[in-house]
Amino acid sequence: MANIKALVVDDASFVRDLVKRTVRNSFPSIDMEEAVNGKKAQIMMERGAFDLILCDWEMPEMSGLELLRWARQNDSYKKTPFIMITSRGDRDHVMEAVKEGVSGYLGKPFSPEQLSGRIVKALGSKLKKSAQVQSSPLQDAFKHSASVLTGAPVAAKAPPSASQSASLLTGSTPGMDQAKKAASKKAGVAQGGSKGVAEVRFAGSTIKCVIKAISLTEIKVIAKREEQFPGILESAVVDLELEGEVARLNGYVHQLQAVDKRMDTDFVSIIIRFVDEDPQKMEHLSKYMAKF
Repeated sequence: MANIKALVVDDASFVRDLVKRTVRNSFPSIDMEEAVNGKKAQIMMERGAFDLILCDWEMPEMSGLELLRWARQNDSYKKTPFIMITSRGDRDHVMEAVKEGVSGYLGKPFSPEQLSGRIVKALGSKLKKSAQVQSSPLQDAFKHSASVLTGAPVAAKAPPSASQSASLLTGSTPGMDQAKKAASKKAGVAQGGSKGVAEVRFAGSTIKCVIKAISLTEIKVIAKREEQFPGILESAVVDLELEGEVARLNGYVHQLQAVDKRMDTDFVSIIIRFVDEDPQKMEHLSKYMAKF
């Protein structure tokens, strides 16, 4: 019987299922439960004990940051590993979470290896002591050091500052920054009739796209074909900027299609289905749609 209990908190069922599947595949000793927002998670945490919290930031009723603050003020959860899994990966938000006592920070979308690495780092020897640690995926996870997964050295004699902790938790690298700056102006010229530009983030890449159609349930974009390209059902985060504010919409790749009827086409059409249920995100999306 599993002796480590983890709680995944996210308003999007698709994301909860992805986290649960990843954890169960890599860590059979972890028993998973779920909550649709911070308020539900708080009730569950008061009723029973959890050894690990995997939590989204932006949720209705109670955000992940509010849940983190409550946990750190509660004697039962002052030292419980709390990993924030969120599309809010900018430095200011990371540092805010660090100051509130977050144990780890993982940006959406993420790969199974990245999530496993954060869990190994957070739980440490507790995983090794678990009665049913027998799977090879878990052994492989331990072999991947935190320094490789975060993109920064972990060992340090002095406690890191909030700024240093932010870099360690996010694992930001120059390559990621360069990817975010990549533009595809040619796509806008070639396709015409665009409805703006969106940045779409996948686990291993970031693509700047031209928006061709958008609704409350999905978005269709045109992107230049890159070496690293997403696959069907791969998780994604769509960043939409409106009046200085950015909505980060979680979703998955529903359809990929070549723009031209030839194998060497330069552009690909991507349809991403949204999975968020946060009313604030839907309101932002409605306002964005009203512009066009």
